[in-house]
Amino acid sequence: MDLLAKLEILADAAKYDASCASSGTEKRDSIGATKGIGSTEGMGICHAYAPDGRCISLLKILLTNFCLYECAYCINRASSSVKRARFTVDEVVQLTLGFYRRNCIEGLFLSSGIIRSPDYTMEQVIGVARTLRVEHGFRGYIHLKTIPDADPLLLEEAGKWADRLSINVELPTEAALKDYAPEKDMAGIRRSMGRMRLGIDAAREKTRPGGAKPPRFAPAGQSTQVIVGADQSPDRTILRMSSNLYGSYGLRRVYYSAFSPIPDASSALPLKPAPLMREHRLYQADWLLRFYGFGVEELATDADGNLDLVHDPKLAWALENRAMFPVDVNTADRELLLRVPGLGVKSVDRILQVRRHKRLRMDDLARLRLSLAKLAVFVITADHKPAHELDSARLSQRLAPQPKQLALL
Repeated sequence: MDLLAKLEILADAAKYDASCASSGTEKRDSIGATKGIGSTEGMGICHAYAPDGRCISLLKILLTNFCLYECAYCINRASSSVKRARFTVDEVVQLTLGFYRRNCIEGLFLSSGIIRSPDYTMEQVIGVARTLRVEHGFRGYIHLKTIPDADPLLLEEAGKWADRLSINVELPTEAALKDYAPEKDMAGIRRSMGRMRLGIDAAREKTRPGGAKPPRFAPAGQSTQVIVGADQSPDRTILRMSSNLYGSYGLRRVYYSAFSPIPDASSALPLKPAPLMREHRLYQADWLLRFYGFGVEELATDADGNLDLVHDPKLAWALENRAMFPVDVNTADRELLLRVPGLGVKSVDRILQVRRHKRLRMDDLARLRLSLAKLAVFVITADHKPAHELDSARLSQRLAPQPKQLALL
């Protein structure tokens, strides 16, 4: 099989993994070469977005889609009839360098099916990163998907060459993982996450005067992915898991991937895909947990524990807590302003800065490019106070998204 045919198969096979945003990396000097190549700025093949809003591009491929495991939700499971391919280490290296030199990509996201054994597979994945760094002076971004059952020493070496490491939890509960991915072990996944956190924390420690610099280890941190809708876990269960992972292992991101039916699927899996809007709402809720001071139990969910698909999580919370509104933007503290629908972190910080010098009016909020149609109901300014909108039974309907947005439901 020629290289182009392999690339077509293994790039397509990698599309199911969402955890490939590049953020928090560092500049690096060349290793084993007089002049390095690569950067972490620009655009290219596979677009992903960093938390700061940058659009980055990665060559996103699998080393191979052969796999020993029988994960029911995975199109590359052992029993699948999908067409198989496998790159050599040198082929991935040459592809990465070739795309880089043509300014098509900024880095590499490399994952793999499990072949021979977890250790053997991990050695192959590491071999790609090590060859790029040492033999070619590659300074671009590298994200490696690690294998929890691999030897901890291999995990340690992966962190030496990669900017980011990740292990997918796949499903939100241990019971679901046991049912759908019997070869995988939630305890083993969390042990590997713990080892990665120790390595990341150690590398970030400040060097004492006269002391040795801590060894480099995945400066962009670690991430994971969870499949949404493959099992019966509600959104509240998924968000509880995410909150625990952020707190316990210092993850940079939890990625949510809406389940999509696959060929020859297990009868235990749903026949219909999970709504893309559900995935979107989970990302919005995740943002509220990380940057807006919300707790999981505060977020408004239905009787089954799922987020509202019509309204975004902050607006849904505000509609359930109308007694807290309207909020005076000239006197409210930062914590309360962050809970106002339509106000983001940057706009709240700007409001706090401007109001030191003047009392804000509605036209001041307009100059911050905020949505006055949504804000007007929830805020008081020097020249505005909402009448009885918050008491209206039609308020939820009036603030609902437009029909074209509802198409994602």
